[in-house]
Amino acid sequence: MKKIALCSLLFALCAQGAFAYQLVSSKELGVMDAKNQNVVVKCTTDTGKVSNQTCALRRYAKCTVQNGKKNCTGWQPWQDLRSPGAGFGDWRAAADACCRAKGLR
Repeated sequence: MKKIALCSLLFALCAQGAFAYQLVSSKELGVMDAKNQNVVVKCTTDTGKVSNQTCALRRYAKCTVQNGKKNCTGWQPWQDLRSPGAGFGDWRAAADACCRAKGLR
């Protein structure tokens, strides 16, 4: 019985730090230097219900100019469109930061 209570307590403590969101849409638009990827997520409340608040995330193609020729390979970091100054390595990290800024998960 003590083992079950201890496991339940550990799970509850670990779950408090977890963030959740619901993927609403994911699109890739454009070609070459105008290429971008867009993701929209809905945040969840502390009780685990899906909120009506969304986060829009975007990243653009990473382009360089070499010998007067534009070369587009890879991607710029993900950005939260609400505050595009910060860059994130993946869209999940951007979604977590956006939802936390709204007081959600």
